[in-house]
Amino acid sequence: MLVRIDTIPVLSFGGETMRRRAFIGLILGAAAGRPVTARSGQNATKRVAVLAPFNKNDPEAQVNLAAFRQRLAELGWAEGRNVAIDYRFASGSTELIRGAAAELVANSPDVIFVASNVSIIALQKVTTVIPIIFTQVSDPVGSGFVASLAKPSGNITGFQGYEPAIGGKWLEVLHEIAPDLRRIAVLHNPNVSANVAFLDAAKDAAQGLGITIIPVGVRTAGEIDPTVTAFAQEPGGGMIVTPSPLTNTTENRGLIFALAARLRLPTIYPYRLTPSSSGLISYSYDAVAQWQGGASYVDRILRGAKPADLPVQAPTKYELIVNQRTAKTLGLTVPPTLISRADEVIE
Repeated sequence: MLVRIDTIPVLSFGGETMRRRAFIGLILGAAAGRPVTARSGQNATKRVAVLAPFNKNDPEAQVNLAAFRQRLAELGWAEGRNVAIDYRFASGSTELIRGAAAELVANSPDVIFVASNVSIIALQKVTTVIPIIFTQVSDPVGSGFVASLAKPSGNITGFQGYEPAIGGKWLEVLHEIAPDLRRIAVLHNPNVSANVAFLDAAKDAAQGLGITIIPVGVRTAGEIDPTVTAFAQEPGGGMIVTPSPLTNTTENRGLIFALAARLRLPTIYPYRLTPSSSGLISYSYDAVAQWQGGASYVDRILRGAKPADLPVQAPTKYELIVNQRTAKTLGLTVPPTLISRADEVIE
């Protein structure tokens, strides 16, 4: 269901590395003491809408939101005093995302902060005027969200997640850790043009590796299990998971991890692995940095800047995480060269 909240609950993140636990504790601790106000706050002079396509209880979503709120506070925006923030969560459902977009636009906020390509598509249908700042959006130019990265034009700009070429990089990394794979499924949402671009990039990269790329398209959560299981009926298979609200909810991440383990599919993920997960390998950008950057652009809009004058920013660093436990379970030997490049190795 569609969720509107007045506070962000604080969860425990046991099992993370000390570095990540310390950072999460800092940003959640800083944000937890301040309530999220409704747009009718008595002294609020600016109104910010946030469309998060995930479940509000998702630990990663909470970390990102806390980082966003903390950065806004650092920039001088105190909730309930000079800014009111109206949140919507849509639990990975395209239908709920559309409803949330319509609700937020109807409230006429000063700026909308949004995550995911699906959310931008929904907002484009209901406003061309309200400034929109995005984060974790892939291929914004190819998706038709902005005219160019340097000169976005229109009412939309923000922080790009992945470029289409990353599909080839995911394939190369997966091939490095599992060189005997000959069939690789690309789990994607065919309705998201960036997901299709990742698929095409993987196909191009596969030509010189003797690998066949199998498109595995899913539009609903109920399609994930049967389509992945059907692919795994033949031997020698692995999987690339592409980013979207559908694959990135807490429930569906867990389902995909479980399927990859049960079906013995070496899999690479576009979101950060944690020590508590059973994922094999991930290659991803820092989502927290993206949400912090988004807050800085929201600040600039609230102070009079125009989206067309703010260039789209790209990630400056990607993280490679390798799960040695899962590799051993799958009978894989992680090459020393890959270990040396990894930002984190889960033992």
